[in-house]
Amino acid sequence: MWGILVLPGSCSEAEGAKRLFLQVKAGLTQLEVVWLDGGYEHRIEAWVETHCAFRVEIIKRSARQQGWELLPKRWVVERTFAWLGRWRGLAREYDYRPETTQAKIILAMSRLMLRRLTA
Repeated sequence: MWGILVLPGSCSEAEGAKRLFLQVKAGLTQLEVVWLDGGYEHRIEAWVETHCAFRVEIIKRSARQQGWELLPKRWVVERTFAWLGRWRGLAREYDYRPETTQAKIILAMSRLMLRRLTA
């Protein structure tokens, strides 16, 4: 986990990604590529090119595919969201402050990593 940023629902995903990249880019010197969902296409590539040392690749579904389609690299994000959703403190959103939710995410991921180290 290299960064966490909890924002209100009124903030767009692209704007949130820009804020997160600015927040963590100093620690991401070894990072070469970031995979993004198709919803980011034409919304963030030019900004990343001018502000970050890494590049982005948009993972899109094929135009001909109808219904659900397995996308490469997408399962990593979905699996992480599933792990976080299993943690009781994050199953429902009752917190008023974003900092509280960020702390809960750090706790949940720390617990997951510690369990793997001790298993």
